[in-house]
Amino acid sequence: MKLLVAVVQDQDAGTLMNRLIERGFGATKLASTGGFLREGNTTLLVGVDDSRVQAALDCIREVCHHRRQSIPAGSAQARGLGGLLARGGVVEVGAATVFVLAVDRFERV
Repeated sequence: MKLLVAVVQDQDAGTLMNRLIERGFGATKLASTGGFLREGNTTLLVGVDDSRVQAALDCIREVCHHRRQSIPAGSAQARGLGGLLARGGVVEVGAATVFVLAVDRFERV
């Protein structure tokens, strides 16, 4: 068994949860905050049998895509990035970061 820890953008979370449930995966949704732009995102915990890991990853790929986001000059996001985007700019965000962890034991109590 594996535990997928998927960090996704908030705007993808609802669609991804629905897609996972449609395909028979259980998931737990946690609110989280990203460090780069300091925006809210969602972390999903998905427990899957080893044989279904690829199917779960495919589901995540279908829903979560890269996007380009404008960062206005002087915004809290730009200030939070130090001098990196002091004049604002466009950054690529989105998709998903997924950690696949081995699970030695799982119990539902």
